[in-house]
This record gives sequence, structure tokens and C-alpha cells, in this order.
Amino acid sequence: MKNISPSKSKKSRSNNTIAPSSILNVIAQSNPDKSGAGRNAADKSLRTDGQEARERLFECAMRLFAEKGYARTSTREIALAAQVNISAISYYFGDKANLYRAIFNDPVGNPTIHPSQFLQPDLSLRAGLELLMKTFVDSFKQSERAQNCMKLHIREMLEPTGLWSEEIDRQIKPAHLALVKFLAKQLNVQRIDDDLHRLAFALSGLALTLMVSSDVIAVIRPSLISKEKSIDEYANRLVEYGLSMCEQERQRRHALMT
Repeated sequence: MKNISPSKSKKSRSNNTIAPSSILNVIAQSNPDKSGAGRNAADKSLRTDGQEARERLFECAMRLFAEKGYARTSTREIALAAQVNISAISYYFGDKANLYRAIFNDPVGNPTIHPSQFLQPDLSLRAGLELLMKTFVDSFKQSERAQNCMKLHIREMLEPTGLWSEEIDRQIKPAHLALVKFLAKQLNVQRIDDDLHRLAFALSGLALTLMVSSDVIAVIRPSLISKEKSIDEYANRLVEYGLSMCEQERQRRHALMT
């Protein structure tokens, strides 16, 4: 599938697909406006329509990829669900693979923490745990998008395309190692060991609780996640649980030294 761009407007028209620049030319010719107000209004309208079309493609593709996987989801099916011309996929994303990558790395449904955030010199233990918990819990407020992204990640593990391994190497591993260094500093541990890594993995697991267990929580105790205020309270509790875990590890290490 060829990419559609304003420079290919003639070819696009021959394939029943009109590039944005061609649309603007038609509008300008049929509605001359010496002041330029008509052109500006058309520009704004097209930008809005384009943003909406791109967002529909993104949301529909995310849902279909989560439900069916990358291989079993066709571009025609995505375009039909989004109610756009199939050529819109190549125009906005290049191809199906790039659309999948954009969805997989979506910062709303797949939040990440940059390692430098854990390595701030004055970051307290509580502040660091708030950063960890709330980064992931806040994304859960985008409920459907977050859940579809979680399903997509689970499916990626079962039917790998290579993006999960890439994410581990580029994002998860560096953030984890930074968290371990942060915990070593907070617990005054001179030599990083397996127990620090265990603690870091356990704390990360807490942060992912809502995204992983939301379906179960919604059935057993829906009031825990029914409102944004409830979700914020959940995040606050996770921070307290994390502090308790860190304190327990501090005491365990102290007992070994005495």
C-alpha cells in the first residue's frame, strides 16, 4: 500500500482517494475569500477531521489487536471498524506494523518511568513510591484504553512480534535497575543483591495491580475502582503498602547484622 501525501494528489484522485491538499484547493476555488478567513476555517476543519480519523483508527485498531492479535487482524477490518478509507492507515501510520507499534507504545495505556526520575538526588522513599504507583494507577483512569493495552501486552507475550522483548530491553530493564539503585540508597545498602531485586519486582507488581486485576475487582468489589477518587485512594494505599514492605526489608537486614 502506497503512502498518501499532498504531493501525490493527482494519483490519489485517480484511486478515489483525495489527499488533504487537494481538498483545500477545491474549497479555495469554490469559496474565494480575499481576507483568507474561509481558507483558515477550512484548514481548521480539516485538521479536526484528520485528528478524529486518526484517533478512531488508533482506538479501533487497539481493540481489534487486543481481541484477535496482530496476525489475525487485517487492515481492511480496522478501516471498516473506524469507518475510514483503508488508505488512511498508510497515510497516518505508514503501514499495519507501524500502527501496531504506535499502539503498543502508547504512553496512556502503557506508561513508563524514565530511569532518571528514580535517580533524583533529593527524592525521598515516599516520593519515589508515589512516582511508581501513581504512574501506573493514573493510566488506569483511562479504563478501556488501559485494559485493551494490557490485553495487547498479554497477547504479545503469547504471540510475540518482537515488541515485548524490545520494550523489556529499552524501557523496563533500565527503569528496574534505576529503581533498585534508588532502593539501595534509601535502605542504605552498599552492595546490590538479589533481595533488592526481589523488593523492586514486588513493588512494581503492586503498581500493576489495578491494570492486571481490574476485571476481578470489578466483580468482587467494584466500589474500589468505580470513581477517580476511589482510584486515587487505591494508589495512596499502595504507597503505604510499599513503605511497609521497604521497612520490613530494612528490619530484616538489620537483624542479620546483629
